[in-house]
Amino acid sequence: MNNNFSFLANIDIPEGVVTAIPSSQTFPEFVEGRFSRYSEFVELFQSLVMNSSSSAELLNTIRDPKAYKAEVRMSLLKLFRRCVSTVIDTEKSKKLKIPTSLFVENYGHTFKDINLLQRQFSNMPDKEKYALTSLIGEYDDRGKQGYILTDLFFTWFEDKFANKFTIEGPRGAGKDIQLKSIFNDFDSDYPCDFIIRDYISNEVVAVGFARYDSTRGGSQSDDRTGGNNDKVMKADSFTQTSNKNFKLLFLSDGPGLTHKDTWEEACILDGKLNDRVRVSTLKLAETRISEEWLKS
Repeated sequence: MNNNFSFLANIDIPEGVVTAIPSSQTFPEFVEGRFSRYSEFVELFQSLVMNSSSSAELLNTIRDPKAYKAEVRMSLLKLFRRCVSTVIDTEKSKKLKIPTSLFVENYGHTFKDINLLQRQFSNMPDKEKYALTSLIGEYDDRGKQGYILTDLFFTWFEDKFANKFTIEGPRGAGKDIQLKSIFNDFDSDYPCDFIIRDYISNEVVAVGFARYDSTRGGSQSDDRTGGNNDKVMKADSFTQTSNKNFKLLFLSDGPGLTHKDTWEEACILDGKLNDRVRVSTLKLAETRISEEWLKS
């Protein structure tokens, strides 16, 4: 970690500076709630199974754009992935511009036989329905911790820097800000989570990224590290050719940040470009994000 400007590199216990944000209930508390939310979709899926002549026909019926609204279709696709073929990615299968034939022709050999499905669903006991609704609701709270983190940070920032700086961007779910929508002469893809401006001049003083990781490591960490480095290099190249001067702020938080490899990479990122880049958790914001740094 050869970075003289890295503040994080001097922290001995990373767990002491991250923010713990629980976003979902634990077992068995979540069971009734998930059953209440998804049981009607299990019943609908059961009916579709019993009336289909093949698993391919079942998928085609689910993906019929005229048949169901997006929320219903997404729940049915989750059930298809859990009960028929685990290789059918719901993020892709929900895109109706992709023909069902693509999935059938390339992955149809992984589909469970419709006759077996019909036997399994014909008299499914409630205990199995409870288990199934618990499974398909597993990722319902994915992303919520990040939204909570961003909202807490925005609130802190607005209280701390009222009449000095402004911050803009989605507090919860919402589209990323593309840097080319802020700087007309920036010509590449560069999504960010928030923009900080000087209150008086309205000039951009910092571009920010927010990420909460409840768990992390391995290839996932490697992918994020490469992406962050790319963001730094792109921003540095742009500021050199455009004479625009802004900082890069990575709001990174959560227990996943404390994984050895992830923490080490955060330490390397923190302080880059002669301290124009900083990595901060919510707990460290008071120390790491100052008027002096933003204006320097």
